[in-house]
Amino acid sequence: MYSQISKLAFPIALQNLLSACVNSVDVVMLNFVGQDAVAAVSLAAQYSFILWCIYFGLGTGLTILGAQYYGKKDYKAIESVEGIALRFTVIVGSLFFVGSFFFPELLMSWFTNDGKLIGLGVKYMRIVSFSYLFNTIVEVYFSTLKSVSRVKASTIVNVTANILNIVLNACFIFGWIGLPKLGIVGVALATTIAGLMRMISVFVLSAMSPDVKISFRLIFIRNKVLFQDFFRLSLPALLNDLVWGLAFSVYTGIMGHLNSDAVAAFSFVAIVRNFGQVLCFGVANGGGLFLGKVLGENNLEDGWVVSKCLVKLTVISGAVGGLIIFAASPFVLGFADLTPEAHDFLKKMLFINCFYVMGSAINTTFICGIFRSGGDSKFGLICDTINMWGYAVPLGLLSAFVFKLPVMGVYLLMCTDEFVKWPVVFWHYKSKVWLKNITRENVA
Repeated sequence: MYSQISKLAFPIALQNLLSACVNSVDVVMLNFVGQDAVAAVSLAAQYSFILWCIYFGLGTGLTILGAQYYGKKDYKAIESVEGIALRFTVIVGSLFFVGSFFFPELLMSWFTNDGKLIGLGVKYMRIVSFSYLFNTIVEVYFSTLKSVSRVKASTIVNVTANILNIVLNACFIFGWIGLPKLGIVGVALATTIAGLMRMISVFVLSAMSPDVKISFRLIFIRNKVLFQDFFRLSLPALLNDLVWGLAFSVYTGIMGHLNSDAVAAFSFVAIVRNFGQVLCFGVANGGGLFLGKVLGENNLEDGWVVSKCLVKLTVISGAVGGLIIFAASPFVLGFADLTPEAHDFLKKMLFINCFYVMGSAINTTFICGIFRSGGDSKFGLICDTINMWGYAVPLGLLSAFVFKLPVMGVYLLMCTDEFVKWPVVFWHYKSKVWLKNITRENVA
């Protein structure tokens, strides 16, 4: 069983690792441009992060239904669900493109009141906005491949695209092979070109695949029953990911309105934490796919056994993640070209994240992996809405702007969000109300 989970979890973890590498390379290379460039990209990327949360929520509905119908070998149902997801991503991606291309100043002002950071962020957002259109297709197709346990192809494409992104970053930032030094604009160009490459690769993979295709004709497939199921599963997951993503963007905004040193340190910490969470997300996503397939085969007792394996794996991955952050801290502190105050913030934030990653690992596996595999996406929405918007965000705002606590006091209080959820998350897991087969017999 562990080997079967690993076959799905490892490629997903590898994709997350490469994605973390790209983000870290962005910060590493922009470090040579200046602290303001690092901070500006970090703030501008919050808009992209919110869109990613929406895509992830829509992809959740697709993978939940797809994985369970894959257990029944019903490819026609999977194709219908793919079309429903594509319909939504095209609309959402287009709206985010309009916002990023035409109103970047307004969007940047949500995260900072520093005019210099806003100006740099605007340059980045206008160019990277085109990648949002490319990703409308990419995210849906890769979610479909994941739902049928084909993660190797998407891994190869993402690895290749990430390597291309890194190479282009170097070329555009340092002026290699005769190219001009473009700084923050170069990072945006590299991201957009890599996104275009991923979209082209998706069409090639689709043409080569005998049964899993991507086509705009799928948008026009009508299936009332599956649409209702998709909406019932995706809407809570989408809102959950949006609630979670917006809260993290507010965290960044709070830091952005304190001072630029806090934002710069926060940017480096986010990158290191991503490396610490690579295994955690692999277990949550890969394990969730395997569990969904087992439940779709109506093997509920086996599903419970699989879930217990995932719990053990996520505790191990969380511990490993904390050790990774601890081991990387001296190198990050030695490399980061920051002001003395920002450097001090970075040192303390890294130490906090050695422990924070365990809280994140456990909650991610339970909420996004185990519960959603059985069609239970409402619990995460309710839990995160109450926890983040009723507790963590107000606590951060009050501590920063009412009680005027020091930067590290504000940061530490916001980092309690994951641990406050543990009691209710464990209780929900033990209740087994999420342990369900949600497929239907006749969906044609």
